[in-house]
Amino acid sequence: MRGVFVDANEALAVIFERLTKPGDPEVSIHRDPDVASDQLADVLGGAEIAIVDHTALPTEVARTCSGLKHVVFLGTGARSYMNPEELSQLGIAVHLIRGYGDTAVAESTIALMWAAARGIAQMDREMRAGNWLREDGMQLTGKTLGLIGFGGIAAEVARIALGGGMRVIAWNRSPKKSSRVEFVELDELLTESDVVSLHLLLNDETRGFISRACIEAMKPGVILVNTARGALVDEDAMIEALQSGQIRHAGLDVFNIEPLPVDHPLTKLPNVTLSAHSAFRTPEASENLIEAAWQHCRRIVKAK
Repeated sequence: MRGVFVDANEALAVIFERLTKPGDPEVSIHRDPDVASDQLADVLGGAEIAIVDHTALPTEVARTCSGLKHVVFLGTGARSYMNPEELSQLGIAVHLIRGYGDTAVAESTIALMWAAARGIAQMDREMRAGNWLREDGMQLTGKTLGLIGFGGIAAEVARIALGGGMRVIAWNRSPKKSSRVEFVELDELLTESDVVSLHLLLNDETRGFISRACIEAMKPGVILVNTARGALVDEDAMIEALQSGQIRHAGLDVFNIEPLPVDHPLTKLPNVTLSAHSAFRTPEASENLIEAAWQHCRRIVKAK
């Protein structure tokens, strides 16, 4: 059984090669992170396993990939790039990787929260333009952080925020317990939180979960942080709330369209701090990610 890492950047390619062990399945590395979907069949060349970082795999393209039986997606957000149920009907299993970057994403979430609270990115932009912008920030010690979704990343966010003197409350779709975190109903979380941070997986039930009504229910002047998936939020409603001040500031790492177009409305708003879907990007997380990808490949071959 043969595999191809279809869209490896050089950093991931080097890690992938270094973590290869004797007896591992044959996996070739396509060292080009910019692969168009219609190139996938040629890149795979009949391989049974595709390791995918960020390349879209539409169902109609998957039909042309003869021999493809497994997709090892580097992360949990495969639904942003493919339809796992439709691929399953074609006999193609999609394997996800969880937990590899919980600490990395949590630290980025906290960084965006603090940057939003103190307007750091906005001051930086203004100073580079020759303006001496000085405005009051939000002091976060003693404030309430509301976590929507409570998996591994949210648990790490809670740990760091609690250490910083914040009260942490959370809502999860299924019952959860965690020391020092109070679980509440969603309505209560929206009305009590000074900062709302999103940590839901994207699926048909959570797409657009943060609706216009949810945003209107939030405390006026709330900070919104999203390091999960852009499609969780009604983007138009969020932009309107940023313009009105209902949302004081948004710290966003994920977007409906990626890369974010230069003329997108979010790039024009001063009270938004943007990062390029990079919350998970640390050497430690990359090491965990690629080791997990190899484990999937080894398990797939062993089960053949």
